Amino acid sequence: MSKILVVAEVSAGKLKKTTHSAISFARLAGMPFDVLVIGHGVGAAVEELRAFGAGAVKVADDARFAHYVGEVFAPTVSAAASGYSVVAVTASSFGKDLAPRVAARLGAGFASDIAGVEASGGVLSYKRPMYAGNALATMQVTTATQVVSARQSEFEAAAPSGGASPVEAVAAVDAPLAGRVEFVSFDEVKSARPELAEAKVVVSGGRSLKSAEGFKTVLEPLVDVMGAAMGASRAAVDAGYVPNDLQVGQTGKVVAPKLYIAVGISGAIQHIAGMKNSKVIVAINKDPEAPIFQLADYGLVADLYKAVPELTEAVKKIRAEG
Repeated sequence: MSKILVVAEVSAGKLKKTTHSAISFARLAGMPFDVLVIGHGVGAAVEELRAFGAGAVKVADDARFAHYVGEVFAPTVSAAASGYSVVAVTASSFGKDLAPRVAARLGAGFASDIAGVEASGGVLSYKRPMYAGNALATMQVTTATQVVSARQSEFEAAAPSGGASPVEAVAAVDAPLAGRVEFVSFDEVKSARPELAEAKVVVSGGRSLKSAEGFKTVLEPLVDVMGAAMGASRAAVDAGYVPNDLQVGQTGKVVAPKLYIAVGISGAIQHIAGMKNSKVIVAINKDPEAPIFQLADYGLVADLYKAVPELTEAVKKIRAEG
């Protein structure tokens, strides 16, 4: 019987929400699925995953997996994938690094960044965006084992389905290259704001904010009063106004929040590719011909230096009254 192995993403022992999208993919594919948890001190993540309807939650808990290193993880994931038709991850930084390594070890075809899946007669067809999302290709993978990375913005986060999946231990596999790769550090940007890829509300700024100070004094007050994550266009990142981990777009992060507010962003096709699936899009730009207005549900043609502080104050007032 065809079966899917979903590889969970875990950080510091906690399950990342990105995993929920890979589980949604497995459910849409219509095949039974198991979940593999690989890490160290992952008991809490395992217990959380038992409620999602997997046939089993397989666990590789070893000190070697305390920090993600692709060369160390790939051999164990590849060994655990034996007997499965599909290995699925979310197309996060973790999935994008791990999946090609696993595919190469298994001699498997790889469908990356897929936006949809259809099952017919036991055959899976994948939809994959091309040309910055302007076209969708339908593809099939013909190898005995398939490796798939699913876009988080295209697959709704799965909800627990009840029950308690059994837990099975998986042995760690020696990684020949591990001795040549050393984990040095993970320099995470600490923030009290929601994580960009998982936030329900995102407020993004463009080059029109003119400086890092512009982001700090104009955009950040709106971000904070909205309880939002902050994003940015590539132009703003390249100009050094904000760190590159805030970049939204084809070469940055792909997001699909309930509300996306684009401030001073013209709407280059590369940026639109990273946020066009947001449920509601609001654009603020002084140029009435800006391409972003063609996509926006609500548009305001105005000077952002006047409009954004007014919007911030209006939101503060509503929250104070509520």
